[in-house]
Amino acid sequence: MAEQGLEGSQPVDLKKHPSGIVPTLQNIVSTVNLDCKLNLKDIALHARNAEYNPKRFAAVIMRIREPKTTALIFASGKMVCTGAKSEHQSKLAARKYARIIQKLGFPATFKDFKIQNIVGSCDVKFPIRLEGLAYSHGAFSSYEPELFPGLIYRMKQPKIVLLIFVSGKIVLTGAKVRDEIYTAFENIYPVLTEYRKNQQ
Repeated sequence: MAEQGLEGSQPVDLKKHPSGIVPTLQNIVSTVNLDCKLNLKDIALHARNAEYNPKRFAAVIMRIREPKTTALIFASGKMVCTGAKSEHQSKLAARKYARIIQKLGFPATFKDFKIQNIVGSCDVKFPIRLEGLAYSHGAFSSYEPELFPGLIYRMKQPKIVLLIFVSGKIVLTGAKVRDEIYTAFENIYPVLTEYRKNQQ
């Protein structure tokens, strides 16, 4: 039985996740075009969950509780939605923001919704020798412990950036679809086991 079931107790599909570990999605960043010009001052004045400080940042920052997300809304009608834990939640949240903008009287539509980045993380539950890994995978790795405690691994296929920590915790970012996160993790897992600490 694999240690880390999906959402509780379901068994892990070992055909898809041979390591028995399924990375958890932590953050989805998506964009959508509301396809109309927006008056940000107007939005900030009339929406309760919005902040706007044009000297600091040229967008309205809006938050909703369900799904717990933050949106950056630009005068051009472009919007960025962050913080959702799944693709479906990200789209749902973006639709809710669009609806809020419509209710404030803007002719907002919902165009070109696109997932821009998916961040996942997991824990392999054993410590990793980062120096050895960095040395043998020099072409893909950058490891400067004085600057950042993790090893930064830039995978080519799929094109994913992994942060690998001594503790065995892994962060994966740069995916457009969740399977890229899963594939990247399965690709790196045998390498991590090879550089497992203290294998006396």
